[in-house]
Amino acid sequence: MRIVVMGAGAVGCYFGGMLARAGHEVTLVARPVHVEAIRREGLVIERADGLHRVELAATDDPAAVARADLVLFCVKSTDTEIAGETIRPHLAPSTAIWSLQNGVDNAERLAATLERAVSASVVYVAAGMAGPGHVRHHGRGELIVEPGPGNEAFAAAFTAAGLPVTVSAEVAGALWTKLVINCAYNAISAIAELPYGVFVAEPGVPDMMRDVVEECRAVASASGIALPDDLWDQVRAIASTMEGQMSSTAMDLARGRPTEIDHLNGYVVTKGAALGVATPVNRALLLLVKLRERAAAGVGRSFRPARPRPSHRPS
Repeated sequence: MRIVVMGAGAVGCYFGGMLARAGHEVTLVARPVHVEAIRREGLVIERADGLHRVELAATDDPAAVARADLVLFCVKSTDTEIAGETIRPHLAPSTAIWSLQNGVDNAERLAATLERAVSASVVYVAAGMAGPGHVRHHGRGELIVEPGPGNEAFAAAFTAAGLPVTVSAEVAGALWTKLVINCAYNAISAIAELPYGVFVAEPGVPDMMRDVVEECRAVASASGIALPDDLWDQVRAIASTMEGQMSSTAMDLARGRPTEIDHLNGYVVTKGAALGVATPVNRALLLLVKLRERAAAGVGRSFRPARPRPSHRPS
């Protein structure tokens, strides 16, 4: 099977690397710094069972999708339309496309850009780039993908490669559930610069997270999406299963890059406003991350508080 990963960051490198280890022909479309490292030394996958060096193709040319049986579209939500336009002229009619992205509307947006079907999927993996061409796996590594032509066969190949995939028509609810989890953790981790297991131990933080969850549930309900009854339990469990994990939003800020906050808490705020559902806690987290983005970009760093003038009080 020929697989091309468009936007090979941590998620794309992990899934692409595991598929390449299983013998599939994989090409990573990535930033030049990663391409150079992978061409020179292979892709390094760091897992609990050790370091694995995988030989596979890497390029920064989107035209690589031309020969793909399956494209894994892994770019940031902020880049969906732009990246979609770059691959559109090169896609073969038979190529399947899976959106492996955060947020709930990326597959729909990508399908509109490409004017062809795109399968939405929900990604469950904790991974980060430890350096150029070096992905560090922290846990999990499975997908839920909606039904589509060839998806059952693709799912079987992924599962055989150690990446369990479930084909399900209930992707919309699963995407919303993951969105809620991201809304509860990502912004707080980024603002506090702390991993999940640390900030949830702070008194009052779980209450704030629960407020976030209930606002998200209200917006989902108004959108016709039923979320699971045990949603809060699922949210709380993340702090235990991913105790040392920093959010992707925190990592973006640390690297001075734009975050996906507009497609996480920002999506809930925008959708809530359109539906008449108040989302004050999500709005506060959105705005605080926006301020952190400005600070990370260096906006306002030339500001220096004025020195107080000496007092000349009469003796």
